[in-house]
Parts: sequence; structure tokens; C-alpha cells
Amino acid sequence: MNATKVILAYLDIWNEPDAAARVTLMKSVFTEDSLYVDPENAGLHGHTELSEVIGRAREKFGDLTFTLDTVVGAHHNRALFRWKLGTVTTGYDVVEFAGDRIRSVVGFFP
Repeated sequence: MNATKVILAYLDIWNEPDAAARVTLMKSVFTEDSLYVDPENAGLHGHTELSEVIGRAREKFGDLTFTLDTVVGAHHNRALFRWKLGTVTTGYDVVEFAGDRIRSVVGFFP
């Protein structure tokens, strides 16, 4: 598994404005039982819940896109990375992998 490649695919999901295309991407990147947590979401389970939150966030972001800033570290099926949203903000995510897919994401942002 290439952690950077999976992380980039994850960020592609956040940048996808079309809900159907986003869910298709999610199925190849996330496990069916995936969990997503960030300061605004206590726990989103599965593709549908996360896709809905991303859709609402995309409306707020306009043309801003997520990019990978740096993979801080990766070990034992986990990785910590820093992302950017345009030039507006940055944040960190910790992902847990199950094989070559993401099982969970814990996000941190201002």
C-alpha cells in the first residue's frame, strides 16, 4: 500500500462536487464500515453520511480545493498528514488503513 497515493485519492473525494461521482470514489478509497470524525462531526459512518457532509462543505468552499501539504509520518497502518484548503486554511488528518483502503479518519482544523 502506498499511503500517499491513498491520501491523495481521499483528498480527491473532498474536491469532487458531483455527489454520485464522489460516492463512486469513496467506494474505492474507504471501507464499507468507515468512520470519519472531525471537530464538527462526532462520527460519520459509511459512504453516504460522509458524502452528504462533504457536499454541504463543498457549497461553502466554492472553488477552493484541498491539496496535500505533507505526510508527517506513517506507520502501523496509520498516517498523519497536513492538508491545505486553497490558501485559506490548513489542517491535519490521521487516517487508519485496512489494506489499501481507509478505515477511519480523525480530522483536526482551526
